[in-house]
Amino acid sequence: MEGVRIKTMTERRVPLSVYVIAYNDEPNMRACLASVAGWAEELIVVDSHSNDRTAAIAAEFTDKVHQVQFTGFGALRNQAVARCSHEWIFSLDTDERMTPGLQAEIRALLAEPAAAADAYFVPRKNYFLGRWIKHCGWYPDYRQPQLFRKSRFRYRQELVHESFDCDGTLGYLSQPALQYPFRDIDHYIAKQDRYSDLMARRMADEGRRFKPHHLVTHPLGAFLKMYGLRHGFRDGLPGLILSGLYGYYTFMKYAKFWELTRREPSDDCGSMSRHERR
Repeated sequence: MEGVRIKTMTERRVPLSVYVIAYNDEPNMRACLASVAGWAEELIVVDSHSNDRTAAIAAEFTDKVHQVQFTGFGALRNQAVARCSHEWIFSLDTDERMTPGLQAEIRALLAEPAAAADAYFVPRKNYFLGRWIKHCGWYPDYRQPQLFRKSRFRYRQELVHESFDCDGTLGYLSQPALQYPFRDIDHYIAKQDRYSDLMARRMADEGRRFKPHHLVTHPLGAFLKMYGLRHGFRDGLPGLILSGLYGYYTFMKYAKFWELTRREPSDDCGSMSRHERR
């Protein structure tokens, strides 16, 4: 009977595509791709014309490396999904790592006659400043669903912090992916400088109105929410630093939003070309 059961499970192996979007992340690329190499039936890398060795490293793991101009994260992810061959897709970012426990949980789920949901959120454990951050809202740190049916799921065409539409039910996995979002404080500031650019552009594109108090209330609120309400104080000094950095990011986001709203049209067009270059 045991042999029959194993054969049945083998016959029910559902093909899976993994996609990774990338841009100038050579330090993370090899570890990211190694964590899924040989596990999924298809590995897709969508690179936005990196000028480091990101694409070269990706080519060591798959022959499906595509160059796509960056016009926003929502559009980029949808283009990556369009290049996937299989119905079930897993999304992995370059600063994330698949774990054996998560691999096993996904394979067990897909081996069932019918999955309980059409898209699944994945918990993420984040490492920063020499420790795993357990609070600050950083665990379980669900982002968009990372495992989903291609026919039921689509990202919204948003510039950054893109949301999604799912024509079906949502579920949650229990095994985490690992994330190493920032190498150090300098990397945090550099990365969030870019994200604050994109978020300011998104707010302007959505027609939101800037108010001067945003420069005080929003950064302060972001710090208090992360450090107090989300128990960042329980992560010690790294929790305090991370909360302060997030307040800084929030301030920069609104300062840049103010800057965009006061520019002349000709200046604004020049700003857009900067973001198009990603």
